[in-house]
Amino acid sequence: MEHLIEAKVIDERHLRLRDPLLIPPGSTVMISIESSETIAEDQEWYSFSLENLEIAYGDEEPDYTLDRVKEFNPEYRP
Repeated sequence: MEHLIEAKVIDERHLRLRDPLLIPPGSTVMISIESSETIAEDQEWYSFSLENLEIAYGDEEPDYTLDRVKEFNPEYRP
């Protein structure tokens, strides 16, 4: 189970959570630290990738029917 929780660093030992955690007290959690700059950069790459996928597989891309397949992949499972 993964949840994204935003928090502000108060000092080297304390965080102030933006929203309450919905887990029982005493639970152990793992924390992954990502700066807002890293998240913003990642989002730029995701947007760039999505835009180029839309170009590559846009409305002008032809549909390929099964009769155009020259060799079937025997391991393919839909």
